[in-house]
Amino acid sequence: MLYSNVCIESFGYTLPAEVVSSSEIESRLAPVYQRLRLPEGRLEAMTGIAERRFWTAGTLPSENSILSSQKALAATEMDRGQVGALIHASVCRDHLEPATASRVHHQLGLRRNCLIYDVSNACLGLLNGIIQVANMIELRQIRAGLVVGSEGGRELVENTIARLNHDTSLTRSQIKLSIASLTIGSASCAVLLTDRKLSQTGNRLAAAVADANTQHHRLCHSGQDSAVGEGMMPWMQTDSEKLMQEGIATGVETLQHFLATTEWRPEDIDKTFCHQVGVAHHKLMFDALNLDPRIDFTTFPWLGNTGSVALPITMAIGQEQGHLEKGNRVGLFGIGSGINCVMLAVDWQSG
Repeated sequence: MLYSNVCIESFGYTLPAEVVSSSEIESRLAPVYQRLRLPEGRLEAMTGIAERRFWTAGTLPSENSILSSQKALAATEMDRGQVGALIHASVCRDHLEPATASRVHHQLGLRRNCLIYDVSNACLGLLNGIIQVANMIELRQIRAGLVVGSEGGRELVENTIARLNHDTSLTRSQIKLSIASLTIGSASCAVLLTDRKLSQTGNRLAAAVADANTQHHRLCHSGQDSAVGEGMMPWMQTDSEKLMQEGIATGVETLQHFLATTEWRPEDIDKTFCHQVGVAHHKLMFDALNLDPRIDFTTFPWLGNTGSVALPITMAIGQEQGHLEKGNRVGLFGIGSGINCVMLAVDWQSG
């Protein structure tokens, strides 16, 4: 997919106030750690994640998606009446129905003929939403669109801790299937895309490629479908080692498609932002892609894995902290369970 008329105009993000360290999680896992004689510090040593953040219990995803969207809109001088599409794209949502996008749309006061809906694709939801809005802009169906999502990690982490402590039959190898669940954090991010004539930044989305290696769809799965409503007790099991291995292999194949589509060489990529999993994944991925890890910006040490929000919020924070420079060719590399891979190319023009 090639684009000539789409710009990434602005970001807006929201972070929880509550910080939860990996050592604190391990202290709550004392019963299982003592029973299996697991060494303290294991969680941070394995993942490189020192802390993550949680919303207040009972917080609905729409509450922070509204805040993040307002920030993205406030970062521009654009009339919000120009927004022709709103996609809520996180795993977490308020209810099974109506779409979480409905409440966000109402609170933002967007126009009635704005196309709104929810999209879900594990950790790639926001990237999928960006592609959908970009396609609408490129086809001149709309002039601007918002993609937003808010992920909550509290329920999954707390339920995982409770289950691991309660089930005394679990072995070390069985507990490995729950390690990924303990890395999950909470965050919210919105991305505003516009057509080039409306843009004040000129940060052009140049291309997008995707690969669905779905023979590996059982490597990471949750329990039955549920929204964030009262009584949610999420449970997820992940073959982290196999998922990392096959995900990186899928990423290597997708990168070749990415380079062929953009007509870039690997050395042409100035900066990258990737889905944030952990230190082992980051090292192995850059080794496999044959890219210099110094061009990348990471947030997983202090945010953990924030699901579909992880890549866009990392780009937003990276922009704030000066990781991007005018003229950079930027690769956005998303690999998620399924296995699905999406890579976006951006010509960054902001100073």
